[in-house]
Amino acid sequence: MKKLLVLLSLAVLTLFLAPHVGHTVLEGNDPKGINDLVFREIRVPRVLMAFLCGMGLSVGGLVFQAMFRNSLATPFTLGVASGSTLGVALWVMFGIQFSLLGISGLSLAALAGALVSILLVYGMARVTGGFSPLAMLLGGVVLSFFFSSLTLLVQHFADAGSTFRVMRWLMGNLGGADYEGVWQVLPFVLSGVMIVSFFRNELDLLSLGDELAQSRGVEVDRVRKVLFFAVSLMVAGVMTVCGPIGFVGIMVPHFCRMLFGVSHRNLVWASVLLGGIFLVWCDTLARSISVGGELPVGVLTALLGGPFFLWLLVQNGGRGMRY
Repeated sequence: MKKLLVLLSLAVLTLFLAPHVGHTVLEGNDPKGINDLVFREIRVPRVLMAFLCGMGLSVGGLVFQAMFRNSLATPFTLGVASGSTLGVALWVMFGIQFSLLGISGLSLAALAGALVSILLVYGMARVTGGFSPLAMLLGGVVLSFFFSSLTLLVQHFADAGSTFRVMRWLMGNLGGADYEGVWQVLPFVLSGVMIVSFFRNELDLLSLGDELAQSRGVEVDRVRKVLFFAVSLMVAGVMTVCGPIGFVGIMVPHFCRMLFGVSHRNLVWASVLLGGIFLVWCDTLARSISVGGELPVGVLTALLGGPFFLWLLVQNGGRGMRY
C-alpha cells in the first residue's frame, strides 16, 4: 500500500509539473497571453491525454500477459493495431472528409478498423477451438499479418502524400491532443480499467493456468471473453487519438511486477499509475526535442523498448521470457 501511495503522489506531481516543462513560446513580454493560452489549451490536455493513453496501454499489456501467460504479449497482440492501421490507410487513400459528434473521420476510421479486427478474432476463436489462449493468439497473429498485407497493398496504390500521412500516424503521436480528445478517450479507458480491476483475482488464477483457475471456480471462457472485449475496446479507443504507441504495454507491466510482485490486486493499480507517469514523461521529452520538428512519442518509446527487449532476453538466460 505504501508503494501505491508513493506512485499516486508521483502521478499527481507529474500531472502538475509536466505542463510547465518545455520551450517557452514567447520570451519576455507577452501582452496577448500567448504562453498562457498554449499552457491551457495545448499542454494541459496533452498531458491528460498522455496519462490516459499510458493507463490504457499498460493495463492492456498487463491483462494480455496474464491471459496468455507470456511476458511478450502486448495490447496489440490480437490485431487491434493492424485493424486500426488498415482503417486509417483506407480513409487517407480515399480522401474521405467527415466528422461525427465532434469526432474526426480519422479517429472513426481507426475505431472502425479496430472493431472489425476484434469481431474477426472473436469469430475465429469460436470457430477454431473456443476461447483458449492458443486459438485467440493464432487468430490474432493471422489477422495481424493479413491486415498488414492489405495495408501495404493500399499504400502501394496510394500517392506519396497519403503514404506519408499513414506512416506518421503509425509512429504514434500526441501532438493533436485537445480537451475533446480527452473526453473521447476517457470512457474507453475508465470502463476498461474498472472491468479489469473487478477481475483482479481471476487474473491471478488465469496466470497460473486454466486448469487451476477452473478448479477454483473461475468460469475461464466467460472471464476471458469479458477481458478480451474490455481491453480490446480500451486499446481501440486509445488508438483513435494517438495511433499505435508501442512498448508501453510491455515495459510498464514488467516494471510493476519488479516493484509489486505478481499479485494483480496491486498490479492493476500500479500499471494505471506507472503507465500514465511513464507516457507523460516520454511525451514531455519527445516534445522538448527539436530535430527538424517535434519527435513522435512512439519513436521515443520504441527507442527505449529495444534495449528493454534485449535486457529481457538475456536476463537469467532467457527464463524471464515467460510470465
